[in-house]
Amino acid sequence: MDERVILGAECVAEGMAWLAGKDRRMAEAYLRTGPLPLRLKPDGFGALLSAIVSQQVSVASARAIWERLVEAGCERPEAVERLSEDALRALGLSRQKASYAKALAEARIDYEALRAAPSEDVIKRLVAVKGVGTWTAEIYAMFSLGRADVFASGDLALQEAARVLYGLKARPRAREMRDMAEDWAPWRAVAARLLWAYYKEIKDREGSL
Repeated sequence: MDERVILGAECVAEGMAWLAGKDRRMAEAYLRTGPLPLRLKPDGFGALLSAIVSQQVSVASARAIWERLVEAGCERPEAVERLSEDALRALGLSRQKASYAKALAEARIDYEALRAAPSEDVIKRLVAVKGVGTWTAEIYAMFSLGRADVFASGDLALQEAARVLYGLKARPRAREMRDMAEDWAPWRAVAARLLWAYYKEIKDREGSL
């Protein structure tokens, strides 16, 4: 694999300096957000299952459900395989997410091999699993594998931040967002960090008005 991997805060700072030097709007946004968070997380089964748990629920609900799953040992695939879907539902998962958890456990993903695979192959392998969509796969590549040039173009917060920052009439759709992000290669994951931070700044400012 010949891709840049973000290993620490210095990598994020390098990427942000590159973006600011190329894109005036990015530089302006950075003046408002300040240093960007690293946001790196462990990789493996638990990271993906946690992402599935977090889909379409509040942060507080996701945290509570995940804590119950961890107490039951479900951050390991073999524990999820042993439990029935009803048992997983008793821990807080919806019927649909319980089936996703079982599918992920049964997928036998070689997480160590993913570390050395190209990002495109990582995403393709993950979305082949029931319940793992493109957004989840991209987030995994960005934050569990540290890939510097992956961007979650379908993320609504990124789209809204781009709309405000670039003065667009409407929030860009996923394809339009993907086209915009081409200009931020090879640091698209850092651009995403900036846009998420900028989105938070927008919302904080709105809340103070």
